[in-house]
Formats: sequence, C-alpha cells, structure tokens
Amino acid sequence: MKEFLRRKNIVISAKRYGIDALGAMAQGLFCSLLIGTILNTVGSQFHIGFLTAQILKINDIGYTIGGLCSFMSGSAMAVAIGYALQAPPMVLFSLVTVGYACNVLGGAGGPLAVLFVAIIAAEFGKAVSKETKVDILVTPIVTILAGIGAAWVIAPPIGKAASAFGDLIMRTTVLQPFLMGILVSVLVGVALTLPISSAAICSVLGLTGLAGGAAVAGCCAQMVGFAVMSFRENSWGGLVSQGIGTSMLQMPNIVKNPRIWIPPTLTSAITGPIATCLFKLEMNGAPINSGMGTCGLCGQLGIWTGWLEPSAQALKNGAAAIVPSAMDWAGLILISFILPAVLSVIFCELCRKTGWIKEGDLTLTQ
Repeated sequence: MKEFLRRKNIVISAKRYGIDALGAMAQGLFCSLLIGTILNTVGSQFHIGFLTAQILKINDIGYTIGGLCSFMSGSAMAVAIGYALQAPPMVLFSLVTVGYACNVLGGAGGPLAVLFVAIIAAEFGKAVSKETKVDILVTPIVTILAGIGAAWVIAPPIGKAASAFGDLIMRTTVLQPFLMGILVSVLVGVALTLPISSAAICSVLGLTGLAGGAAVAGCCAQMVGFAVMSFRENSWGGLVSQGIGTSMLQMPNIVKNPRIWIPPTLTSAITGPIATCLFKLEMNGAPINSGMGTCGLCGQLGIWTGWLEPSAQALKNGAAAIVPSAMDWAGLILISFILPAVLSVIFCELCRKTGWIKEGDLTLTQ
C-alpha cells in the first residue's frame, strides 16, 4: 500500500492537506468570488457599463462578469486544491463539476465542504489515473462520482457546522467586543503569517461584521507591522513585499527567533479591540476579505464594498448598506495603516533594547 500511494503521489499529511490545499483554495476563492465582488462594486460605483451589464441569464437570473466569477467559485476552489495536490489533468478537469456541486450543497459553509470533498475526489481520481486502458472514461467517472457522493453526504452538515461556528464568533464579538476583538485579531493575524490561509479560514467561517473588522485589524497588524519594523533591514523592497504581499515571508526568521513575532502580535491585540469598541469597524464584504489584511489592499476593499453593497453572507448576518462617515474612514485608515506602523515600531524598539531582537533578525532571505 505504501508503495502504491508513493507511486500515485498520494501524500497523507497535515502539510499537504492543511497548508498546501488550504492555501491553494484561498487562491481559487480569490480569483473567483473576491475578484467578482470587486468587479461588481467598481462597476456599480463608477458606472462602468460593461461591468454592470448582464451578459447572460441562467434560470432567468442575469449575471454580470463579476457575477459569473462568483458563480464559479466552487469550481475554482476545487481545481486549485487539485493543482496543489498535483492531480493529473483528467482529475483536475473533473474537479470543476465536483467543486460547483459541493459549494452549492454546502450552503454558507461551502468553502469548507469543498476543501474536504475536493481532497477526497482528487485522491480517488489519482488512485485510478492511468491504471486502465480506458483511462479517459474511468478517471473522470471515478473522480466525479467520488466527489459528488462525498458532497451529497458530508457537504450539508459540514456547511451547517462551519456556518454555526462562524455565527457564534460573530455574535460573541457583538456581545463581548473587547475580549473577542483581541482574540479574533490575534488569532487571525497569526494565521495570516503562518503557512496556512487566514483568508480561507475567514471564508470558511463566513466572518463578517465586527468579527470581520477585528480579523482585518489583526492581519494588517502583522503585514504592516513586519513591513515597517524591518525597514532598516529590508528597505523599500521589503516594505512592499510584506506590506502589500504577505508577512509569511518572515516565517524563516520567526523559526530562528520567535521573539520577532512579539511586536506585531501585541499590536494586533491593541488594534483589534480599538476596531470593535471605538470605531465599530465592520467588514461586510466577501468573508475572504476578513483574512486578507493589506494584501493587495483586499481587506480595505472589502470594508469599502461592505459599506456600499454588503455581500450575500453579510446581508444574511443582518448587515445593511451605509454612507460611510468621516469616523468610518478615520477608523479604516488608522486600523489598517497608521496604528500598526507606529505601535509595531515602538514594540520592536523595546525588544531591540532588551536584546530580544538583534540586527539582521528581520532580514528577508533572498
């Protein structure tokens, strides 16, 4: 059996499923649901005709370009997961059907269901791939039947469980904005820097509202924090790659000296409750934005789109469109950029003076 699994490149491990697959799923979600939301919002707010026009109808429902992107999010996630699992072409293409069906069956918790089901379908497909002379029939049939069967059985309960847990977090944040502001901000921020996907986690849990705002605060604290406090070592290239790219670039340095993680994490513990208690900052765009931080400014775009046109998930959670006030804009700018930059540098300098962080500890590897 071990030899068979090795030959079929089926690696049962936490890294393959919990890091590689989860990270790829977030990319698939980004290239479908998130991009679709951005295109719809930009089109409607700036009155761009080709972005607001309904280019086709499915079951009497009209879809714009952005709407079609969002419509195919399940397929995009499943194919991305299959790619991360190094599935052969016939398996990869068959996951289009599996992902779409699973996302629909999973409801609000569809992304989490897609993660599990796409893994099952991909591994079954890989197991039979090129094992018969009629591979062109066997591989897609096995992949699709295994995926649809798994989705039919486990997608609805997984979706309900994920949705319920996400609802619990959001309701608890409303009831205890200070404590939950700290908890959500720190945990999601840490997840963003770890080699897992904070964006996928937030999407799976459907985090919007105050909890989404706290998650954005935590992610910004990590990204902007590491970018600014390591400026002396990494200059402008490091500022951009970490501040607009990802703080995950610091993971090799964190492994060498975990204390460099103290400044941005302390910062997130401060900016989280400020976001929830003082500014009441809500992220009511697509839930994936809650875990994006300043990556491509997606966290900020999510908050902006949520003000003007809340996502379906946010509307389900009671959100409504608003006209942002000066206080709203001030909160967004302070939480996203100014406070993370100032606080992380202060904490970093304190750590440097105590000898916990030394020169070169924050230098990015080339």
